[in-house]
Amino acid sequence: IMIKFQVLGSGCAKCKTLGQHTEAAAQALGLAYELEKVTDLNAIIDAGVMSTPALAVNGEIKSMGKVLSVDEIKTLLNA
Repeated sequence: IMIKFQVLGSGCAKCKTLGQHTEAAAQALGLAYELEKVTDLNAIIDAGVMSTPALAVNGEIKSMGKVLSVDEIKTLLNA
């Protein structure tokens, strides 16, 4: 099963870090995944994101306005 991650944000340092943490967590759990970076402001607003960076898993927003740690992302994926 392929998991689709989206990091929504302007492409700032926090957004990049969230992307790296997401990849590290997915790799640690041995998941097949795809990571998309969404930087289009209209797309971010359409997704209902009010503060960035945000993380979506399979189209569902899981986190907004903070950089989750690798462990936090692993916990989220195991939930």
